[in-house]
Amino acid sequence: MSSLAPVLQGFFTDRLIRERQASAHTVASYRNTIKLLLRYAWQHTGKPPATLEIGDLDAPLISAFLQHLESDRGNSVATRNARLAAIHSLFRYAAFHAPEYAGAIQRVLAIPTKRADRTIVSYLTREEVQALLAAPDRGTWCGRRDHALLHLAAQTGLRVSELTGLTLRDVHLGRGAHVLCHGKGRKDRCTPLTTETVKALHTWIDERGGRPHDALFPSRRGTALSTDAVERLVTKHTATAARTCSSLHQKNVTPHTLRHSAGVDTSVISLWLGHESPEASKIYLHADMTLKQRALDRTTPLTGKPGRYSAPDAVLAFLDGL
Repeated sequence: MSSLAPVLQGFFTDRLIRERQASAHTVASYRNTIKLLLRYAWQHTGKPPATLEIGDLDAPLISAFLQHLESDRGNSVATRNARLAAIHSLFRYAAFHAPEYAGAIQRVLAIPTKRADRTIVSYLTREEVQALLAAPDRGTWCGRRDHALLHLAAQTGLRVSELTGLTLRDVHLGRGAHVLCHGKGRKDRCTPLTTETVKALHTWIDERGGRPHDALFPSRRGTALSTDAVERLVTKHTATAARTCSSLHQKNVTPHTLRHSAGVDTSVISLWLGHESPEASKIYLHADMTLKQRALDRTTPLTGKPGRYSAPDAVLAFLDGL
């Protein structure tokens, strides 16, 4: 048996699944990275993956693989760095289980991530969100389901995996309406719901029926929607919405686009979106000029007289809308 095979098996079964209790999404992402790497190594060394040694995956080969991802597969720098993070994780595990390859492993671990420009994320304006919410045909079962899903996604900023994982018991529509989700990093969080979202969910849940542990947004077969299905329905309804809101033609709208905030403080964004730190939410403060203007309007002009702070009416309006 090669030195690589048992390390790979232990990394996925012991390290990722048993010790770290990694999510299925993380395991799949790491698996795909390693499969790409092994196929690349097979092509360039002539050795099938079952016969590869850890020493065959040296720093020059992995550096060439990372370049292949960008130049041949067209991956972004962010994707390249994510692939490298998975490889580094594997080799840190290998350092304890194959010490005879310590030198080669350390050279791989020394491969740095690539710096990249941090782009401002895309977002939807209020008018674009309204057009998207109006796009589903509510004369059909799927249209009513999609309308409720889009309403919830646009208001709460849940990740697509969190949306598809919701069950009926996760939604509470009484006083203090909110939705509970078990999100990234195995973190539980509670997100409040606005009056409009509550109405949309009430209508959908009354029709949907089912038991508490059933999926909130099922497919026609009754199983939870897949992330691919949600991506397809967002694309479909965006195309419909673009007929009445032409600005949507210039935007690539995905489920993740609906996570991007408009007009909410970063500390609130961090809590709602399930970020580890408010710093991670700063990228979501997009170039929304109305948000910036509201901030400027609350400042005192240089020639004005400083006043005593009082809570803006928007705060009370937010609380009234819960």
